Amino acid sequence: MSEIENADRPVDHPKSAPEDRDTAGPLDESEANPVRPYVDLGGVKVLPREGLHLRLEVEESTKRVVAIGLDYANSTLQVQPFAAPRSSGLWHEIREQIATQITGQGGTITPREGAFGPELLAQIPVPATEQQAAHTRLARFVGVDGPRWFLRGVIAGDAAVDPSAAALVEDLFRSIVVVRGNTPMPPRDLIPLRMPQGSGGSKPPAAP
Repeated sequence: MSEIENADRPVDHPKSAPEDRDTAGPLDESEANPVRPYVDLGGVKVLPREGLHLRLEVEESTKRVVAIGLDYANSTLQVQPFAAPRSSGLWHEIREQIATQITGQGGTITPREGAFGPELLAQIPVPATEQQAAHTRLARFVGVDGPRWFLRGVIAGDAAVDPSAAALVEDLFRSIVVVRGNTPMPPRDLIPLRMPQGSGGSKPPAAP
């Protein structure tokens, strides 16, 4: 999902975020330490750490980057930043949209409270291929409403089931900085992502 489906009615839900978001993250660019060695991916900045590998998820038809994939602690974290209203939040309605989509595919959804507030634990059906039988994939959908942005994360792998791996990936999600910019954007539009500067079109660097 490279864009969030636009709702028919105005969004006026309160923002959903940890109480310490502005100090512990995910941070707005204005809240981040400017001297930290972030990898600049446009709409988000990621702090390198040992064992972390970055992947850019590209939409084939447009060749634009639509998500950032982070491989860490035997887990994957996919993040996407979206434009949002200044005073209201998006996570409440987006959770409903995700739940409707996954149950429509034959999956199951369990709402619960997590490290960032409300989240969804999903069992997503994966069709059979020539190499693999049909199975279900477990994933956590998390979201944080920030100032004029919304950051969505999808956590899979060990961090979806193992508390110690979950704590590491949650800390990684906290460390992300969202760069909203000053360009006017409709709420729910994906904030543009791009290759890191100086990468020359190659894969983004792994952390040392």
